[in-house]
Amino acid sequence: MDKRTIKRHLAALAERDQHVADGLSKVGYPAPRARPVGFEAFLSTIISQQISNRAADAIKGRVFALLPEINAHALMTLPDDALRGAGMSQRKVEYARGLSAAIVGGEFNPDALQDMSDQDAIAHITALRGFGIWSAEIYLMFSLGRADVFPADDLIIRASLKKLKRKRKDLTPKKARELAKHWSPYRSVGSLFLWHFYHTLEGK
Repeated sequence: MDKRTIKRHLAALAERDQHVADGLSKVGYPAPRARPVGFEAFLSTIISQQISNRAADAIKGRVFALLPEINAHALMTLPDDALRGAGMSQRKVEYARGLSAAIVGGEFNPDALQDMSDQDAIAHITALRGFGIWSAEIYLMFSLGRADVFPADDLIIRASLKKLKRKRKDLTPKKARELAKHWSPYRSVGSLFLWHFYHTLEGK
């Protein structure tokens, strides 16, 4: 999602949705966002679960410093105590071990995700312990660059869409998908805009 893609996709969304056009005039364009691919991205996802970005960045820095190379084989050589000492909980250590074992054993191949459909890639990722649909969708959006992903389970996405569409009642994931259905095939940039819309207005 580079600047050119964001502007092009949001221009298309603004043409078909006046609420997007109005929101865009208020908050402007979101910044590009990208994440690494492969093992590094999945390990980062595990580390980042349910903690602040600042804490996650600190722990990632310590964990990555322990690894001679950032790959599954290297992580398998580290004792649990070293990972816990870097700040990972025991459960996250177990998730990281499961991820690494699946890659080393050939049960999970991050490189193969590139050639899968969105649905198949999500199913492949969520078969890993510790990875839900939201984590899989974020990987598709920001690591694989898929253009039409809408993480409706995200609370901020739904709260932002509620505000953008001027709805009174909170949105269910199903209702949010319905309201954003006509954004296809640009729902990934639409989602990025919703995060930007929410955080920009919350800061005012």
